[in-house]
Amino acid sequence: MQIFHLSSRTPKTSRVTDEPKPDTAEPAPIAEPQVDLYPGDTLPAALARHRIELPADRVALLQRYCELLWDWNEKINLTRHTTYEKFVTRDLIDTLQLASLIHPKEEILDVGSGGGVPGLTLAIVRPDLEVTLSETVGKKARVLEDFVKKLKLPVPVFNARTETLLDDTRWDALTIRAVGPLADLLTWFRPHWASIHRLLVIKGPKWKEEQTEASRRGLLREFELKVAAEYPLVGTESNSVILKIWHQGNRER
Repeated sequence: MQIFHLSSRTPKTSRVTDEPKPDTAEPAPIAEPQVDLYPGDTLPAALARHRIELPADRVALLQRYCELLWDWNEKINLTRHTTYEKFVTRDLIDTLQLASLIHPKEEILDVGSGGGVPGLTLAIVRPDLEVTLSETVGKKARVLEDFVKKLKLPVPVFNARTETLLDDTRWDALTIRAVGPLADLLTWFRPHWASIHRLLVIKGPKWKEEQTEASRRGLLREFELKVAAEYPLVGTESNSVILKIWHQGNRER
């Protein structure tokens, strides 16, 4: 699988090139001590604890992905979720909730793919989708390309600004997690809605504060925002949400 660098294309000039890069807008995850509550755990066991059923071939790919991710994580900081319990409760549940909102065979662009969640995990659990990963940090893009190659997934990886890809191609949905606050997302993508049908944004319990700030700045005037999914953040008293955002000129999907 080829990794596509910005220099390998001749993109149109982005109208938001002076904005911060979406997938570097928030600090990189900081490693934190984790207590392994399930020594000798396996992915099938973690899935069973949380009553998640997936086809055996998908489980095998997810387990291999975890192995690759954690191996690379010793060289480059990609994730704080380094046990199967954390992977299932913090990464996979987000991915499965997201997958339930996407129609068959849609074309998905994952923004700031980082260590591969949710874009790569989405491609694993929903092989019918056409998923593309975008990552501006070169070393992370190279890691994603290694994942794709070793997992034998038909997933293009672009080492490029997401906005550059929006200049050339229309997407059914952009998937976004841990990239930036709503106000920044709406600012970055404002010139590109002709290429976007909807955003699917995974957020934590502070999403309402971000919505209030975006509204205060007048950034939601032309848009519809809906809580498409809400589900418990395991191990806390809070919920995660997936926000669906679309331009008023588009039909809800």
